[in-house]
Amino acid sequence: MSQSKPVMPQNDNVAHALAGAGGGILSMALTYPLITLSTRAQVESKRSVDTTFLAAIQKIVAREGISGLYSGLSSALFGISVTNFVYYYWYEWTRAFFEAAAVKAGRASKKLTTVESMIAGAIAGSATVILTNPIWVVNTRMTTRKAASAAAAEEASLPGAPPATKKQPPSTTIGTLLALLKNEGPQALFAGVVPALVLVINPILQYTLFEQMKNAVEKRRKMTATLAFFLGAAGKLFATSVTYPYITVKSQMHVAGGKKEGMREAINRVVREEGYAGLYKGIGPKVTQSVLTAAFLFAFKDVLYEQTVKLRRSVTRSKALA
Repeated sequence: MSQSKPVMPQNDNVAHALAGAGGGILSMALTYPLITLSTRAQVESKRSVDTTFLAAIQKIVAREGISGLYSGLSSALFGISVTNFVYYYWYEWTRAFFEAAAVKAGRASKKLTTVESMIAGAIAGSATVILTNPIWVVNTRMTTRKAASAAAAEEASLPGAPPATKKQPPSTTIGTLLALLKNEGPQALFAGVVPALVLVINPILQYTLFEQMKNAVEKRRKMTATLAFFLGAAGKLFATSVTYPYITVKSQMHVAGGKKEGMREAINRVVREEGYAGLYKGIGPKVTQSVLTAAFLFAFKDVLYEQTVKLRRSVTRSKALA
């Protein structure tokens, strides 16, 4: 019996990962139009995005229909499920490691310290970026594909995008992926990976702040889904506001095609052409989406985790009785 105990953290990691994936899918589905608005703003020229929030929505709906607000949704839902599964698996694995070390060292509390939370976030975030960057390259291409065609007609430009006379890539996820591989090669799938790795600091800041606020709350009362919603929102608001310039650069590198440009060069180009404000294009809908997504995610995740654990125990009991 004692030999079976080490297996439990592994099962818990999977339960947390599944809950995170499910929560990510639900939260992204609810907020995806905001992702479309922010991503297009990040990669379009300054003149083409100098408009209000409602005007931007009306413009997309007028030229593309309601479906334009959901361009690339299928790849985004797949991407967020994989991203959150990988992230939460490695985050919970690292958390379990630190908690076991705290118990072994005889520490009064096995709660993660600030440094331990940051290390856990760095490990989980780096693993997630390497494994999922290709998915987000495809998603960004799909999200901006229709906008690129319409923007060309309005003399707006996408950084490094192909001329408007060229045939636009297929609209399906697989079609976009195959076209990208054919025209630009496998290396295009890792465009923007450097700023994406820098952006690992985003979940580090988010989850470190969330964990510390959660620890403070749990000293006074039991954590609820509502409290998790607001704590998750606060953590994401801070993290996204601090790291937004790198989000802009990453999106532009995803659609740059064959143009070779490093992270520093991309930042300097944006500042030179549009000023420092250019690094914050689309920050309104992005912060709104990020905050809502994180808030919904934390609220959904705990509920889904409990249901996943109950289902796992039910399956285990059924197997034992069979």
